[in-house]
Amino acid sequence: MSSTLLPPVAPEVLAEAVEGLSARLRKRLDAAVEACGAGAEAGPDGTVALRFGEDAVVTLSPGPSGTVTDPAQAVCTCLLAPRCLHRAAALGAAPLADPEPEPLAGSGTGPGTDPANGSHPAPGCLPEAGAGAVSGTGPGAAAEAGAGAGTRAATGGLPGADHGAGSHPATGNLPAAAGAGPGAVTGALGGPGAGALPGGGAEGLAGVGGAARPAAGSGPLPGDRARARPGGDAGGDAAVPVTAAQRAAGAGLWAVGAEALAAGVTAAGAVAQAELLRAAHTARLAGLPRAEAAALRVVRGLRAARERHAAQRLGDLAAAFRELLTSAALLASGTGGPGLTGGARRAYAAGGSLRVYGLCREPVLSATGYGGVVTHLLGADGCAYTLSDVRPGGLARARGAGAASVALGGGVLDHAGLARAGLRIVGATVSADGRLGAGRGVRATPMPVTPWTAEPLAALFARPAAEAVAELLSREEAEPGLLGCDVEVVGAAGEHLLVREARADAPLLRLRPAHPHPELAHTANLRRLAGYPGLAVRVLGRPDPDRAATLSPLAVGPVPGAAYTLRLPPEWWDRADLGYDRLQGAHFPGEAPAVTAEAVVPGPDPLADAPLWRVGRLLETGVAGGRRAVAETARGPQPLSAYGPLRRAGFGAAADLTAALVAEADRRPRDVFGRLTDASSDGYAWAWLAASTHLKAARRSLVTASWT
Repeated sequence: MSSTLLPPVAPEVLAEAVEGLSARLRKRLDAAVEACGAGAEAGPDGTVALRFGEDAVVTLSPGPSGTVTDPAQAVCTCLLAPRCLHRAAALGAAPLADPEPEPLAGSGTGPGTDPANGSHPAPGCLPEAGAGAVSGTGPGAAAEAGAGAGTRAATGGLPGADHGAGSHPATGNLPAAAGAGPGAVTGALGGPGAGALPGGGAEGLAGVGGAARPAAGSGPLPGDRARARPGGDAGGDAAVPVTAAQRAAGAGLWAVGAEALAAGVTAAGAVAQAELLRAAHTARLAGLPRAEAAALRVVRGLRAARERHAAQRLGDLAAAFRELLTSAALLASGTGGPGLTGGARRAYAAGGSLRVYGLCREPVLSATGYGGVVTHLLGADGCAYTLSDVRPGGLARARGAGAASVALGGGVLDHAGLARAGLRIVGATVSADGRLGAGRGVRATPMPVTPWTAEPLAALFARPAAEAVAELLSREEAEPGLLGCDVEVVGAAGEHLLVREARADAPLLRLRPAHPHPELAHTANLRRLAGYPGLAVRVLGRPDPDRAATLSPLAVGPVPGAAYTLRLPPEWWDRADLGYDRLQGAHFPGEAPAVTAEAVVPGPDPLADAPLWRVGRLLETGVAGGRRAVAETARGPQPLSAYGPLRRAGFGAAADLTAALVAEADRRPRDVFGRLTDASSDGYAWAWLAASTHLKAARRSLVTASWT
């Protein structure tokens, strides 16, 4: 059990300590870790001591950074030290430290790195994944069509799959019995959208780890981060060569990740976690910080689940396993996109001269104590940029940063002014995800206020929301970009605000607070808007990729030409940042138009009504209880009854992948003496990854369809 007194420990230090234990001591490690956290005592010199009986005391002496980064900083007084149970248990009870960023070539205050804005990431502004366009006749057919890429990746398109009996290049020469592995999974998918899908090889899964692109001919979207920008990635579709060391690291990550998945939370104790940490450190040495981060997320998720933290969700741990296995499979096969390796530190490249226009500002408040503001900007060429000011400080920092001065090139604007005006930047430094840096050579000059009705900002509101969402969610990004639309208020539904887009046959949309903290203004502003049915509002927000027809609004303004709309003060320049500006009664029109009140009844939710929850529950069951728990689901009185609703709703591929997962989990071939002939978890991991990848794509397709 972790203690707040224990200093963070570098992952490689813990992995080395566990590796030095004998097999007998490893069996006792989990119990020792649970028992030692409560006995920690802080010393006057910054050390922490843990007593194990009368003769064994472990002393942790963190370095100047407050982290135990060297094995010599953990010392035990027993005779077996340093290969003793006490030392390994003390390190295992401590929290994991984040890996220190590697210095970049040419790092400093120039275009390499940005000390002001690059050192504190802004939670909620990180890029994830999407499905394709929606087609078909019913909700199931739409999701199956939109999940085509995911299905191809999940079945026969996994890296290196040759559709033979048990060939798994991603894990080296692991043994596989006949009918196991990707070939068996593919062969079991006889339904539509399964094994018969065109396309195979690693290209199908490369979209998960690489950079997904919109369909050809779909046209650019204002604020498209994937477009070539100064300092950005102009060659997003080019494959990145994978070295032999990186392929070996990917194979190692796949092997330990598959074993941890097969064990589940209940059996993935300190030893299994140490194996993951060892593989993560190997990936770091091979120059794979993204794969290392995925492994660390899995370890932290396993720890939180085993300690029964209130904030831990099995769905988050399942997503972490999916990302880890996907990255490992792509690396081991030698296939991947430009974002596969990741970056240990945000790099800022020279961007030349830029003209950026303010859109809105968004408060940032993280669970780790960081707070601040992110101001969203749009370039003259339609590319999206952000300027962040996020530092330790929590809620007070998040509330105060909205009016703080902009630390960029000697500019005299604050974030409130920048969100409504703009900057002309000379010598700009830009990261690949569009963040502006504050290097020494950057010079910024304020520009006049640009209203939402003027170009290039007006382009964000020119397209129907359904078209913009379909394109935003089709990319492999953690969070889609911003979109704008004109809506009419319908009423409140709990903490959400129901609105309808100002176009014919538009569905009801839910406006969900971008941040639910009561001290921020999001929720209060939405409640006040709900009191004015029929009000026309222009909304700028971020579509929720995990909820049907849901938008997280960041700013609102009056609709040009509408009679019953907002009346904002002149100093707000026709926009209100919902996280900072509080709407008052004077900001609303006096008399409501005489219109027939619409019943506040949310429409059908295709995501909630779909039987895909059965697949998600099975995947989470596997994460919690491991392979054995999944196999037990096939031993009920009617094991195939769960697949009927999936097939009747049109999710034939999901049903086939689920059946293949259960069959693979229960496949434990033995010889005449009862000994396992194939103890590898490789085939089970492939089957689980297949179902998980397809489920993610199907859900994303249903979300996209809900906007039409």
